[in-house]
Amino acid sequence: MSEIVCSIVIPMYNEEEVIKETYNRLKEVMDQSSESYELLFVNDGSKDRSAQIIAELARTDKNIRLIDFSRNFGHQIAVTAGMDYARGQAVVIIDADLQDPPEVIPRMLEKWREGYDVVYGKRLKRQGETFFKKFTAYLFYRILGALTDDNIPKDTGDFRLIDRKVCDAMKKLNEKNRFLRGMINWVGFKQTAVEYIREERWAGETKYPLKKMLKLATDGIFSFSYKPLKLATYIGFLLSASGFFYLLYVLYQRLFTLNTQTGWASIIAVNLIFNGITLVILGILGEYVGRIYEEVKGRPLYIVKEVIGLEEDEEEN
Repeated sequence: MSEIVCSIVIPMYNEEEVIKETYNRLKEVMDQSSESYELLFVNDGSKDRSAQIIAELARTDKNIRLIDFSRNFGHQIAVTAGMDYARGQAVVIIDADLQDPPEVIPRMLEKWREGYDVVYGKRLKRQGETFFKKFTAYLFYRILGALTDDNIPKDTGDFRLIDRKVCDAMKKLNEKNRFLRGMINWVGFKQTAVEYIREERWAGETKYPLKKMLKLATDGIFSFSYKPLKLATYIGFLLSASGFFYLLYVLYQRLFTLNTQTGWASIIAVNLIFNGITLVILGILGEYVGRIYEEVKGRPLYIVKEVIGLEEDEEEN
């Protein structure tokens, strides 16, 4: 079998309304590029017909591969599985919802041929998204940049091309709570951006509601920074100093003035504030301890139920 130049990893979860259109547009783009390629769909435990649709398409299109999970493991894990199975010299990660247009891929391949190892898509506009989502995304990248030293590119997602050596380096990173755009930036190599306008979702509903967005944000912050722990230390010193000076003030009032404390309102208010901050600090510690617990269990990142399109090539080889 001839060497595959480009592997396209497409994670999908309940995308039966859009998956055929995704396939058609990807196939059209890659056929026009005249490069050998594979479309590697990763079914992340979909409850609809997403996997069946791709399996049917694979019967007539030998470029299709399907990795079918035993259950839902999450978007970042699905992308990881795609990179594990990808065989191309360049690997493109793109979601199935068509918000990231496949027509940008040839521009990424051009940058790759120029010698760049990572070509990430940078969003100029985000069409069809609410003000809340745009604002929180803007805020997240600025907070993440302030808390980390890795200079993760702003206004980017997982839509990007990575070279084979970057993909191989990523396989050595086995952490469970994965923030792939940060991990790819961490491994280094020569990187550049391709700007594009993010389109409105072609069909279906978003697979990243607020709960999952918060999970991804916490993974990004706690996986790439220990500054929240330093913040807890600074707050602790500040509160201790404040408490000490407040104690001196109370003693001064008691010994040298007639203004003695007659009620408990102020004490209760101070206790509530201090206890609230203490719980926040414990929560931060809990996030790091929970991540340590996930790592030491040593469970696999994902379990594959079925693979379609790869066994045949292995038999031919």
